[in-house]
Amino acid sequence: RPLGVPGQGEGDLMNWDTFVAQLLRFFSPQNLPLLFQAIGMTLALTAIGCGIGFVLAMLISAGRQATGWAGLPFRIVSIGFVEVFRRIPFLVVTYLVLFFIAAFVKGASLFFVAITAICIYATAYMSEIIRTGIESVPRQQIEAAAAMNFSRWRTLVDVIFPQALPVAIPPAIAFMVAFIKDTSLVSQIGVFELAFRGKELVNKGMSGLFVFGIIAVIYFLLSYPLTRLGRYLENRVASSRGQGTRR
Repeated sequence: RPLGVPGQGEGDLMNWDTFVAQLLRFFSPQNLPLLFQAIGMTLALTAIGCGIGFVLAMLISAGRQATGWAGLPFRIVSIGFVEVFRRIPFLVVTYLVLFFIAAFVKGASLFFVAITAICIYATAYMSEIIRTGIESVPRQQIEAAAAMNFSRWRTLVDVIFPQALPVAIPPAIAFMVAFIKDTSLVSQIGVFELAFRGKELVNKGMSGLFVFGIIAVIYFLLSYPLTRLGRYLENRVASSRGQGTRR
């Protein structure tokens, strides 16, 4: 139908009876299980993809800290990975992963494709977050570890990461919050998440304004608690670092 031409309930949402009918249909017993399944998929994509991405980002960050000629290949690969995938839109990464996997693996699930794309994208961005945390560690700490004959790996594990991660976790949570919204892009390849469910309901004749208005509210309710958690952790880290400076 042409843009701007009201469909079922589009131009009549100011009518109370139409609004109630749309509301009851959206939250009907037939639709609720699918809605909760879509919400669960959105949260699972974010938690699994960004969780794995955070672990891989730590490895990428460790690779960037490699020294000497022996560490040069690790530095090149780590920096190259980050620089490439931070400059490619997530939707393009998703399609690249989809076609790459389809070329080598028959019958791969769309969930696996989406998780792989999210892991790649999250790894590239979170490695920069962790790098910032590493750079916040006082140089004297690293020099003290070297004076105690710590190996580079032991210095990284026992000295640098324990101090860098508390600084990196709040912005990492902020990235996850942003990615709750960005998971809607995987609906373009047919993953059944929240935005995909919204499109299904609109295709069944429900008002697009009504459906995606509620979808927007659900996204807000999913992301707001994580936003508050990130701010709380950020304030705690800032407070503890301020106390450490005063000491």
